[in-house]
Amino acid sequence: MKSINHEIICAGFGGQGIMVLGKVLAEAGMVSGKNVTWIPSYGAEVRGGTAHSSVKISDEDIASPAISKADTAIIMNGPSLDKFATRIIPGGLLILNTSMAEKTPARQDIDIVAAPLTDEAIKIGNIRVANIIAAGIFVAMKEILKKDVLIEAIEHMAAGKKNLIPVNIKALERGIEIGAEDACLPAGR
Repeated sequence: MKSINHEIICAGFGGQGIMVLGKVLAEAGMVSGKNVTWIPSYGAEVRGGTAHSSVKISDEDIASPAISKADTAIIMNGPSLDKFATRIIPGGLLILNTSMAEKTPARQDIDIVAAPLTDEAIKIGNIRVANIIAAGIFVAMKEILKKDVLIEAIEHMAAGKKNLIPVNIKALERGIEIGAEDACLPAGR
């Protein structure tokens, strides 16, 4: 089995669930028995300001939680795209929320899944689950985490708010569908 050492940047506006997205991925990594780090970074304002988090998931010990270049970037808005698109390694993955980012980078050396995540969340019935749709896309595109460990992470994190679990699972499943559809398309599209 291939060794896992994956670095992920999650970025967007405060209030888009960027920290929760990073925590869910880190929690799922722990449930999977991996070594993980999660580092939050808030802008001047929490809601409405910029925010990003860095997640490392590895089979090996993690020497430093810092990420200079990411294997995957999950970008939820245009300003974050401007800031982080160049930090994805060649051959990496960009998951982009086109509801909040009007342009797509012209890079041909990465895979790009561009989907209207906020619009999809609204269709599901809760605008705040766009981040979990992105997590589902990640699950579908990368063989690092499985759906069942993401569900376990969601259930653990929402322990005090059990009413949020079904909509988050629905969002995760929608993301997996989007990722599976996109995985059938050629790279560099």
